[in-house]
Amino acid sequence: MRYLVLVGRVLYSAIFLMTFGHFSQAYIGYAVQAGVPLAGLLVPLSGVIGMAGGLSIALGYHAKVGAWLLVLFLVPVTPMMHNFWAVADPMMRGMQMAMFMKNLSMLGAALLIAYFGAGPLSLDARRSGQAANRSLPFGSQSPSDSR
Repeated sequence: MRYLVLVGRVLYSAIFLMTFGHFSQAYIGYAVQAGVPLAGLLVPLSGVIGMAGGLSIALGYHAKVGAWLLVLFLVPVTPMMHNFWAVADPMMRGMQMAMFMKNLSMLGAALLIAYFGAGPLSLDARRSGQAANRSLPFGSQSPSDSR
């Protein structure tokens, strides 16, 4: 069980680590078409923010900061790029709604990481000397103690 949080962090951050498309003219053009102001600047910037946040969470290095970066990325991107309510075609509306809900789920996970941190198998835990395990509420056992 001690590897569960590590695996979850890596799986969660994979989508953000694959944001190379944010540096392409096609992505910028799509954002321009969606009405994003300053798309030539904001789309590549969103790629940098997404990759930095994803890498931070994957490594568990300043994971709370990385999670807040992803919140900063997801809050404006979700309604601007996946505004399903404005799509006339039912098939495309369904696809945009699914993307919108996916982003909401990722936003929820980012908020959880922003609150709870990276977990025991992380660079953050190593830096703090596993202080997270000593501060569990109400005498709870850490996941590593329940083996």
